[in-house]
Amino acid sequence: MAQEEVQNGGAEKVAAVTFTAVKPQLTVEAPKAVDAVQFYKSAFGTLEVGRTLHPKRKADQELPHILSAQLELAGSTILVSDIAENYTPVKAEGSGCVLCLETEDVEADIAKAVSAGEVAEGEITEGDDA
Repeated sequence: MAQEEVQNGGAEKVAAVTFTAVKPQLTVEAPKAVDAVQFYKSAFGTLEVGRTLHPKRKADQELPHILSAQLELAGSTILVSDIAENYTPVKAEGSGCVLCLETEDVEADIAKAVSAGEVAEGEITEGDDA
């Protein structure tokens, strides 16, 4: 028990935090979030259920800055956002985000993604080692 308490933040009794969801957020170079959202809709059939735009935009901006577009895909939610002007993402070797999509018809879904503008790389593999 003592080891478990140390690993979980000590012996103090603290009210548990309950999360209701985990939503990966994909950030893209502004103003490309609108293109990314359209791509995910075309390639993967995502459903856009919400969008929050920056309340102000600069005169030189053609498109409003997307703070968050909420997309649903296979019962999960992902967020897509333009990178804010004053935001400097930390880039480190080995960091990033990978979304693993499960499907019944891999070849058809890859063809759909390619037709929406994606580039297919590598070979399709099947089995436990895929």
